[in-house]
Amino acid sequence: MPTSLSAACAQIGRRAAQALSDKFPGQAAIPAELPLLPASKPEFGDLQVNACLQLAKPLGQKPRDLAQLVLAALVSHPTVAKAEIAGPGYVNVFLTDEFVSGCLTQLASDPHHGIEQLHLGKCVVVDYSSPNIAKPMHIGHIRSTIIGDALKRVFSAVGYRVVADNHLGDWGTQFGKLIVAYRNWLDEPAFASDPIGELVRLYQKFVGEEKAQADALQLARPAKTADEEDEDDAGVQVTPLLAAARAELAKLQQGDAANLALWKRFVTVSLAEFEKTYARLGVQFDTVYGESHYHPRLASLVAELLQKGIAEESRGAVICNVDGAPAPLLIRKADGSFLYGTTDLATIEQRVRDYQPERILYTVGIPQQLHFQQVFFVARKMGFTCSLEHISFGSMRFKDKDGNYTTGSTRKGNVPLLDEFLDLATARAAEVARQKNADLSDAELAEVARVVGIGAIKYNDLSRDRSQDIHFDLDKALALDGNTAPYMQYAYARLRSIARRAATEGVKMADVVTIVEPAERRLARRLLDYSAVVETVARTARPHHLCEYLFDLAGVVSNFYNEVPVLKAEPLARASRVKLLSIVAETLRHGLSLLGIEVPERM
Repeated sequence: MPTSLSAACAQIGRRAAQALSDKFPGQAAIPAELPLLPASKPEFGDLQVNACLQLAKPLGQKPRDLAQLVLAALVSHPTVAKAEIAGPGYVNVFLTDEFVSGCLTQLASDPHHGIEQLHLGKCVVVDYSSPNIAKPMHIGHIRSTIIGDALKRVFSAVGYRVVADNHLGDWGTQFGKLIVAYRNWLDEPAFASDPIGELVRLYQKFVGEEKAQADALQLARPAKTADEEDEDDAGVQVTPLLAAARAELAKLQQGDAANLALWKRFVTVSLAEFEKTYARLGVQFDTVYGESHYHPRLASLVAELLQKGIAEESRGAVICNVDGAPAPLLIRKADGSFLYGTTDLATIEQRVRDYQPERILYTVGIPQQLHFQQVFFVARKMGFTCSLEHISFGSMRFKDKDGNYTTGSTRKGNVPLLDEFLDLATARAAEVARQKNADLSDAELAEVARVVGIGAIKYNDLSRDRSQDIHFDLDKALALDGNTAPYMQYAYARLRSIARRAATEGVKMADVVTIVEPAERRLARRLLDYSAVVETVARTARPHHLCEYLFDLAGVVSNFYNEVPVLKAEPLARASRVKLLSIVAETLRHGLSLLGIEVPERM
C-alpha cells in the first residue's frame, strides 16, 4: 500500500487510465495516468476524477459511461473506501481511514515533512532583492527580497539545488555624480555614523546644485517622476557640474585608481548596511555579484552578438531586434556605453556556465516586463535553453503625510526606510503581545515582538497574489484574526501550549493517529495536501498558495477544538489527538518557515 497521498493518486490514476485503455485500445487521447484533484467539499470525498468529461468527445462516449469503467476499476484499490459517480461524469473517491492514518504516521517521521523530492539533481537560480549601492533599502525593496527568499526556501524543500543571487546595482552614471559630491561636500562625521544616509544627502545635494546651475544658465531639464535609478542624462544640455560628473565617471570606467578606491568604499559601506537589514529579515544569499562583476565581458559580448548576426548597428548604437516587442533591445549606446540588458545577457551566460540551471528566476517588479521579454528573447537566440522566468510583482504602496497611498522616491527622501519600518512593526507587535499576554517577561516580549512584527510584514506580502499592488496597513497586518501572520503564529503557539499541558499531565503521545470522529478525519486529510501545495508554489512561483493552505489548516484545527475534546478526552482518544495536533503544529511551523517566518512558543 502507498504511504503518501501523491503515491496513492499516481496508482489510482494509472489504474483508472488502464481501465479505459483496456476498453478502448490504441486511443492516443487516453493518458497514462488520469489526474486526481482534491474534492471541493468533504461530502464529495477526498479526491475527484473529472477526466471522463474531457475524454468523452475524443472517445465518442458518454461521460457517465466512462465514469462507470473508472469506478469499477477503483473500488478494489486498497486505499479506496468507496467511490461513486456524481453529476455529469465525475468520480468521487473516498480514502480509507487506515490509509490516511498510515500517511500521517509516515509524515510525522519524514525529514522532508511529507514534501515529495521531485527535483533532485536539478538547479534553479533565484535572482532577488538587488538594492542599489549608496542608497538605503526602503520598503519598496521588501517585495523582491521577501518573495525571492520564500521561493528560495520552497525550491530547496522540493529538492532543487538553489543558487540565491543578489544582483547589486553597483555600476552606472550616478557614481560620477557621487564622486563629485563626495569630494566637494562630504561631512566626515556624518559619513562615519550613517554612511548610506550621507551618500544619499550627497546625491541629493548634487541634484539640487546641478539643477540650480541649469536654471541659472536657462538650460531645460526633463521632469523625473520615478525614483532616479541610474538615470540617463544623455542628450541634456551640460552644466559644469554634470560635465565634471561625466568626466569622473569616464575615469572610473577606465580604471582610475583614485576613483576605483572611492567606488569600492561606497560598495563596502553599503554592503555592511545591507547585511544588517538582511540579518533582521533572516535572508541569506549564496552569491552577491554586482553589475560591475560582468562589466569586463560586455564589449566582447556585443562584438560576438554582432558577428553572429544576433545584433546589428543602428544610428551608431547596437541593437537586438525582438519579435513581438514594440522596441529592440539596446545593448550599446552610440557613445559606447552599455546598458542593463547587456549586463543581463552576460549574467545569464555566466549562470548557465557555472550552475547548469533548469530555471533562472528574476524577482523584479512588473514595470520591467518588456525589458525581460527582450532579454529572454535574445538569450534564446544565443542558444540558452533553460527556463527564464520574470517573477513579476506589483508595487508596495503606503500612506504619505496626507493620507494618500504612494510608492515614494528614495532620492527625494519621501519613502519609509526599511529598517525604520521594521522598528515600527516590532514596536507595534510588542503592544499587541502585551495586551494578549501580560505574563510575558521582558525578554520573552522582545522576542515575540521581533518574530511577530517581522512575520506580519512578510506574511502581509506573501499572502496575496504577487501580481497585486499592496496598500500596506500595519494595523491589518498585525491583526490577531483573519489571514495574518499573528493569527497563524497564535495558532501554532496554542498548539504548543496544549502539548506542554499534555506533557505536564503525563499524557503519552500515541504512535499512530486513530481516526474516529469527522473532525479528526477532516484535519488529518487536510494535512496530506501539504506536499502538493508546496509543489504548486514551486511550479507557479506564487507563495500565496501556501499562505492560503496554512490559513485553511489553522481554521480546520480551530474548528477541531470546538468539535472534540483533547486533554479531557478518554485516554486512547486523548493520546491520538495529541499526536494529531503535534503533526499540525509541525506542519504550520515548517510551512511558515518556507515563507521565512518564525513562530513563537508562547504568545
